Amino acid sequence: MPNSKEKLSALIITYNEIGYIEKCIESISFADEIIVVDSYSTDGTYEYLANHPKVKVIQHPFSNFTSQKAFTLKQASNDWVLFLDADEVVTKKLETEITTTINSDNTNVAYWFYRKFMFQDQTLNYSGWQTDKNYRLFRRSKAQFSDKKIVHETLIINGSSGILKEKLTHYCYKDYKDYKGKMLKYGRLKAKEAFYREKKFTYLLMLTKPTWKFFNHFFLRLGFLDGKRGITISYLNALGVLEYCKELKCLEKKNELAYYLVMP
Repeated sequence: MPNSKEKLSALIITYNEIGYIEKCIESISFADEIIVVDSYSTDGTYEYLANHPKVKVIQHPFSNFTSQKAFTLKQASNDWVLFLDADEVVTKKLETEITTTINSDNTNVAYWFYRKFMFQDQTLNYSGWQTDKNYRLFRRSKAQFSDKKIVHETLIINGSSGILKEKLTHYCYKDYKDYKGKMLKYGRLKAKEAFYREKKFTYLLMLTKPTWKFFNHFFLRLGFLDGKRGITISYLNALGVLEYCKELKCLEKKNELAYYLVMP
């Protein structure tokens, strides 16, 4: 590994990530600082982080993904940051590429990462994730999170971007209950985002959107090539969209009720 000239801050947000966070922290031990913002975990995640000699952990209430990540970004001491999810792992080859990249003469200020998705201990090759990529490495001074999204947050980059060759390993699926809970949570947050943007609920939307989601992931994005794993992932992704529709309907009803209650 090359000698580091540029210092690197590794950033993570957590909530009940025991079983994931240990591998993540171990894989980023090469960073000059590791900062984790925890939203009051109840499964031992905070205690594990608080006792880790290389980790600075801060507890901060969770409102949405964008605001939590924006808060976390402000805690970094260094300009170059590596922002990971708690269920992501940096391989040794990717570690070398990261350290080489930030110490090169390249003028890029941010880098996309492709991800290798793990369904328990097996690789998920298709099911809609084969072209997935995210910003994970960037200069803090040249980036900010958009306030227009509260889930699947968007990073706005002021400058040119590159793509790293090595993939980030993403342990997306621990078990059925865990992934289902994650999809339902995303669905509810997406509904709030849509409601604020004045998107409207319709029963046609509830009928077609989840169906299309399953069809897209399982057939068009080749989920059937992942076998039973593809069925499971495609179904739970569709379930998340159904939850989105239900939550959007609920938010509209609450808004209507509030309107009538304040009418003279």
